[in-house]
Amino acid sequence: MLDVLLTVVGSLALVVAALSRWVQRAPLSAPLLALVTGVVFGPEVLGVIDLPTVVEGHKELHEFSRLLLAVSVMAVALRYRFHDVRALTRPVAVLLIGAMAAMAVVTTAVSAATLGIGLGAAALLGAALCPTDPVLASSVVSGEPAERTVAARTRRLASLESGANDGLALPLVLVAIAIAGPPGGGEALLESLRQVLGAALLGVVTGWLGGRVLSGAERHRIMQSGPLLVYTLLLALLVLGVSGLLRVDGVLAVFVAGLAFNATSSWKERKDENRIDEAVNRFVVLPLFVVLGAMLPWRAWEELGWWRGALLVLGALVLRRLPVLLALKRPLSLTWRDALFLGWFGPIGVSALFYLTMEAHRLGVDPTVLAAGTLVVVASTVAHGVTTAPGLALYRRLGGRSPGGGSTAE
Repeated sequence: MLDVLLTVVGSLALVVAALSRWVQRAPLSAPLLALVTGVVFGPEVLGVIDLPTVVEGHKELHEFSRLLLAVSVMAVALRYRFHDVRALTRPVAVLLIGAMAAMAVVTTAVSAATLGIGLGAAALLGAALCPTDPVLASSVVSGEPAERTVAARTRRLASLESGANDGLALPLVLVAIAIAGPPGGGEALLESLRQVLGAALLGVVTGWLGGRVLSGAERHRIMQSGPLLVYTLLLALLVLGVSGLLRVDGVLAVFVAGLAFNATSSWKERKDENRIDEAVNRFVVLPLFVVLGAMLPWRAWEELGWWRGALLVLGALVLRRLPVLLALKRPLSLTWRDALFLGWFGPIGVSALFYLTMEAHRLGVDPTVLAAGTLVVVASTVAHGVTTAPGLALYRRLGGRSPGGGSTAE
């Protein structure tokens, strides 16, 4: 089965690489192509990739999504110069504290109303689906079309929010687990504090040390160009492994490590390395979405009810984020165009899979929660994949070139 999967994924990756400029401009995205490939080669169509459904294989999917998120949030943390990141501390804090909590509450309410489930299951869905996904968001904040079209400040906000809220969603998930399962609220609060503070400390220390080691190696010319280009990828894997041993929030630890590394190493040193990170980030997502496409729980979706599923998807995509961003337009100092853009392009993807499978591991599998969550992830992958190119074109028509906008020099 592994050989079959490698053949399918490798073929898809070569096609996407060869047609990368066309894919960026088409009403498609690489994750969407990978998802469709997984469905076609999966057990429901050709049967070439025979994998269990998400409900049965959630442990393997959790580890896969954890690795991918680590690579992705490291790329986000290094995407922009540190002084540009620091300048956005206040609006990013508003997004992380106000917007993320509001999105969790709205998604919980939508889940309860559309599916008719209890507060515990609805809270699990609300917490897992609230963070925006850095993998799916990368197509609208990086690459030539986005950099020529969207205001630089807006792209930075979208990137930094998606990188930070993947780790900081953990306290909301732990609260939801406490509502749905045996742990009490006090225990969830203590675990949240321990994991978040531990991740922040680990990230700062490892990122600072990693930056110092790189600067020293560059100064004394003892590092070859090959290792230099994958240095931050190796750093991300190191931090993820240590965080697992210490039982702290690994995704947040990697993001903080990336920021600390960003602050202690020069942009010039990382110029080529950042391009490698972005390339890895674009292609490492393909295996996960091929696997997801082959593991979709079609029977569980049928049991969920297509009308209820459609209402959940509509509510999650339209109500979860857009009204919240429009309400925060003034605190975030956004124009209407940028508020609408950020409000729509807050996709649900790998981070949601990570937390859905974490909840299944902690509490035992709830088929309704996993079925509903994966349905929203698939719907977001399709909706945001097909609207990226038209969305960028509409953004451009609504305001022309923004004053702080598109620059590939970033």
